[in-house]
Amino acid sequence: MAKSSDFPQLSETQLEIMNVIWSAGEATVGEVWKALARRRKVARNTVLTLMERLEKKGWLRRRADGHIYTYSAAVGREATLGKIVGRLVETAFDGSAEGLVMALLDDRGVTSAEAKRIRGMIDKAKRSKSKS
Repeated sequence: MAKSSDFPQLSETQLEIMNVIWSAGEATVGEVWKALARRRKVARNTVLTLMERLEKKGWLRRRADGHIYTYSAAVGREATLGKIVGRLVETAFDGSAEGLVMALLDDRGVTSAEAKRIRGMIDKAKRSKSKS
């Protein structure tokens, strides 16, 4: 799979499309359109155009199944989201991961289950940092 840093940034709608593809593994334009249309009004032709552009830019791969194209991600979700969050931390929070976390906590909070998983991730990051 290619690295997300090799590709242009994603718009909000393009990221929505990529999330549908990442979750499904692969999908047709119709399937992506139905998933997006459940959340908000969007034209099928708009989804088609965006998916064709994502394929031309290298974000998606497509294969023909008769007259229907099935799309899959050419770039992994974790790497892409890591780059997006990294850019957000650098630009919006002046490089402060703590600022990002505080903004999230202030805005929406976390459930007990999320807090437990986050503590585990912090502990794991500390252990791997101390080994370096």
